[in-house]
Amino acid sequence: MVPPSLRRAASRSLSIAIVLLALHAPGALPIRAQEPAPAAPPAAVPPPPQTPPQAPPPPATPAGEGSADQPPKAREEPFLPRLDVFFPEGDLDLRVNRLINKVFFEGQVKYNFIKGDISAFLRYRYYGYQRVTQFTVFDTIEFQGVQRFSNDFDRVRGTLLLMQWPHSFHQRTYGLIELDSISSNRQDVAQVLRLGHTNTFLRMGYQLGTPDDERSNAIVGESRAATQRLFTAYREIGPGGAGFTGAVTYGFPYGAGDFDYVKVEIEALKRFDVSAQTILIARVHAGSFLRKDQRNPSDLPTIHDKLDTYTVPRGEFFSLQGRDNLLGLGSSTEPGTEELHTTLEYYFPWFLNANHHFLKLEWQNWYWILYTGAGTVGFDRRIYTDLSSYIPDSGIGFESSVKLGKYGFFLSGIVAHALKGNAGVEARFSVKSYR
Repeated sequence: MVPPSLRRAASRSLSIAIVLLALHAPGALPIRAQEPAPAAPPAAVPPPPQTPPQAPPPPATPAGEGSADQPPKAREEPFLPRLDVFFPEGDLDLRVNRLINKVFFEGQVKYNFIKGDISAFLRYRYYGYQRVTQFTVFDTIEFQGVQRFSNDFDRVRGTLLLMQWPHSFHQRTYGLIELDSISSNRQDVAQVLRLGHTNTFLRMGYQLGTPDDERSNAIVGESRAATQRLFTAYREIGPGGAGFTGAVTYGFPYGAGDFDYVKVEIEALKRFDVSAQTILIARVHAGSFLRKDQRNPSDLPTIHDKLDTYTVPRGEFFSLQGRDNLLGLGSSTEPGTEELHTTLEYYFPWFLNANHHFLKLEWQNWYWILYTGAGTVGFDRRIYTDLSSYIPDSGIGFESSVKLGKYGFFLSGIVAHALKGNAGVEARFSVKSYR
């Protein structure tokens, strides 16, 4: 029989050995230097086996969300509509799009309530790692001005393939090939189109700046589909930002093509931050035809204008009219093959981040805008140095963001006047919805 004193000594020795093993185990605190390490630690005693924790049961799968053999279905993204309305022109731009995996599907309809012009676009865009590829089919019909009381129209149907190579967020290269079929029920235009009604062209472009500038994107991509804005600040230009876009278009008379021309178009933007809340945006746009063959005068109808004398489609000529050009200029100027114009827009706030309630609307931001511009257009490059050919204009406008319930809108308006010629006062207004 073992004496009790011997049993107590053996128990103390075993306790000391277990403590030393714990201090030498991985993850244990290091032994201090002043504490002597044992010469030979006793043999390790294996710990008792532990039962591994059981994994929690899988959560219950709602009905219709899949099972153990079938994963849950991914939530489908809804169609996202975007609506723009412009007054007094009466334009409506409706877009519905959806992104499925890497393919972007979009349908767009542009309609003018006053003239009756209508355009429809269907796009398939694939987002690759090194290239974005887009295939588009479209159909556009443009009627004559309402002041002519005519049902005559021009129609363009076509398809295009657009490719974009992004080099960085601020730099990208474009390549486009397009095939257009042009027709008209106007007698004079129909006679000219007998000389050629198919426009096949290749376009190469380069863009430096934000990728969300629709006007610049129209220069290198789809020119008919761009949504025109009243002011440049809508384009996403950050503080001190700048942008440049240039493109060369070659309309070749080979295969189905009937036109022969080379067109160059560039645009540059620059934002100047005058103060913390006031900004100045300068823009310059220029276009020229490096090549434009002339038709044989004997082949033209008796009644024709100067645009018909060139192997260039009417839609490719440059103009100073429109929301993206001189805002104070009406429809008194004719298009041309040479064009240059510049604009300045100075923005200063009336109120910002406010909640003013008026006319059942919640007015959040309001900027006043002082606008001025000047430009020239013609058929000879001498207009660039002829100061008498330039038309200046100026005006005052505003941009505001308002809410109606859960819906938000951007409001823009301007009253502008050309300071040369017999042009009257132009008033323009636009409404854009957003989520």
